[in-house]
Amino acid sequence: MKFLKNILGKVGDLLTGHRPIDEEFFNELEESMLQADLSVRTVESVIEELRSEARRRRLEHSDQLKELIIEQISGILSRSDDVPLKMPSQKPTVYMLVGVNGVGKTTSIAKLARFLKDKGNKVVIAAADTFRAAAVEQLGIWADRVGVDMVRHQQGSDPGAVVYDSIESARAKNADAVIIDTAGRLHNKSGLMEELGKIGRIVEKSLGRPCDEVLLVLDATTGQNAISQAREFSAAVPVSGIILTKMDGTAKGGVAVTVREELNIPVKLLTSGESATEIEPFNSLDYARSLFD
Repeated sequence: MKFLKNILGKVGDLLTGHRPIDEEFFNELEESMLQADLSVRTVESVIEELRSEARRRRLEHSDQLKELIIEQISGILSRSDDVPLKMPSQKPTVYMLVGVNGVGKTTSIAKLARFLKDKGNKVVIAAADTFRAAAVEQLGIWADRVGVDMVRHQQGSDPGAVVYDSIESARAKNADAVIIDTAGRLHNKSGLMEELGKIGRIVEKSLGRPCDEVLLVLDATTGQNAISQAREFSAAVPVSGIILTKMDGTAKGGVAVTVREELNIPVKLLTSGESATEIEPFNSLDYARSLFD
């Protein structure tokens, strides 16, 4: 994966060296994995299996464990029933993006729009974060930049009305996809979650089916805070996948593993930088390998 360059740092160093596999090595490996934002439960499980396999195979040096840990992490990140990002099939396919302010939601919408457009799809963006004028303005700039339509209303207007009009506009234009922006913060958390639920109901009433994807945008650099965000949003709306942003920053990488294991939500897309083209589908084996290469 082009965004990932050994973002687990010291963990990769430990596994690419030729150290003896002893108690000191396992202690250092455990500490490094915890520092990389892997959960305690995940780390304990991985270390226990590595110990067992090292004894069973009579492994002697740390570099012999590298492929084993890659297989373990990849296994945690993927499940047999996983599906990639749903591509437009029924018109319009609707993607609702949720997440707190500051995680890169606006740029993720632009990148997703560009990603879908590059595959031959006609896209409409719904500017349903009507509580922040700046958010709508920024989204409008991105929509113009990537060459897609956007539906907006006056500041403070009903987000549900924006969503409804966006779906109707998409139908009238025979568009393939609608991407819905949502508020990241209201006067209180319960108000935000109620608003997201309302938007979901409007989509279902308009389409006769729920949103095709509810994508939670998480900042990979925020560590364990991303876990609490994932927990809160997934309790309020049926999150179907994660967009992990800022992979070119100081991301430690382990947050993707922890979200997957603790909340059973798959990562579907990775983004990086400010260019609209810096987005790619998530691949668990490539990701796991990139953590240590």
